[in-house]
Amino acid sequence: MSIVKPATLGIIACPGAEKFTGDVLRHLRRQYIKKYNKLASDLSSKYEMSVEEVWKMMNLTEDLHLLAEDPKRRPVDRYRPPKFKLPVRFTRFANGEFKAELLSSVKGMNVFIIQDVENHYPLGFYNLKDKVSLSVNDHVVMLFTTIDAALEAGAESVTLVLPTYPYSRQHKKKGREALTARWFGQMCEKSGANRIITVDIHSKEIENSFSKLILENLHGSYQIIRKLKEVVDLSDPDLVVVSPDTGAVDRNKFYAGNLKKPLALLYKERDYSRVSQDAANSNITNMHLLGDVQDKIVFMADDMLGTGGTLIKAMQELKKLGARKIIAAASLPFFTGTAIEDFDKAYQDGLFYRIIGTNAVYHEGDLLDKEWYVSADITDLHARIISRLHHGRSLSPLLENSRIIQKLLRRE
Repeated sequence: MSIVKPATLGIIACPGAEKFTGDVLRHLRRQYIKKYNKLASDLSSKYEMSVEEVWKMMNLTEDLHLLAEDPKRRPVDRYRPPKFKLPVRFTRFANGEFKAELLSSVKGMNVFIIQDVENHYPLGFYNLKDKVSLSVNDHVVMLFTTIDAALEAGAESVTLVLPTYPYSRQHKKKGREALTARWFGQMCEKSGANRIITVDIHSKEIENSFSKLILENLHGSYQIIRKLKEVVDLSDPDLVVVSPDTGAVDRNKFYAGNLKKPLALLYKERDYSRVSQDAANSNITNMHLLGDVQDKIVFMADDMLGTGGTLIKAMQELKKLGARKIIAAASLPFFTGTAIEDFDKAYQDGLFYRIIGTNAVYHEGDLLDKEWYVSADITDLHARIISRLHHGRSLSPLLENSRIIQKLLRRE
């Protein structure tokens, strides 16, 4: 790991992503402290120096670079993790326009912009007394203004950290409609972004839509399995994995393979002349199960949970077929419309035991305080990806995470 390079990593938190960014920064600092402490210990042993002497040399090397930029910076005799976070002033004007103003230099930096486009809770802005709620489109425009501000200020590269990739469900053309998932990524590319980091992209087709921009698709499977391990005995022979529909087969096959459990499939017949509105009004007409759930503990995973209508119908069907306990997981738990109230009722009716979601989508106590909801933290994963990208290290151990999942399961 370079001794000088940490100072060239900068992270911007867009409004709505402050909590997620704060957790990423906390993990990032912890990782740097751990790595540099080990580095100091190794060098101390190798060159027969005290750890304190190693720290002085490491800090001297760093200060040769940093004091030239900031003459007021005072040397210290211990390791100090970089602050990483860049100060930015976000303004929202009366007509809805946004402005992002960087308050420190980013020349030569690798800048990571973190944005939660699905945060619809009231947010504060520099020039506003009252908080305002933003739509996905508001977040997208604010993201573009932030990209441009960073590049205009001389950033070496810009990476977008978007736990939720906007418009990802608009990836197929069924008629005279836009391929908006492709369009969004191409607009990011044309705006000057080098890379997008996202979680469980809805379709892999989106990854093939760009000329130079690279999309890193993270999976929350390791973090979800860690939480699953807390709510159920993974060695239970009655545990079975069920794919809630044909589109989620690969995802659930991955879970079944790593957990070494049987895989079943729910096939749904839909009336596409109807549009799903909520849990009670979906376009599903019939369901068929391939597999056995009689007196079984069912685990089923999907990439996103919107209104929850299809998931509740799947739970009802599985209960009819004799499932003893149902646990669901969603990497992107949107809980749109009346979803929280609908799952409250479903839980009271005994349809399911727990739902595991990640903090890729921000939620407050209206969801997090529910007995039936379990939140899995994926900010450490993002911190590791950011660090590896910045230092030019391989991402494979984190993107192909079966090895660390097996390591987790061996601790059973």
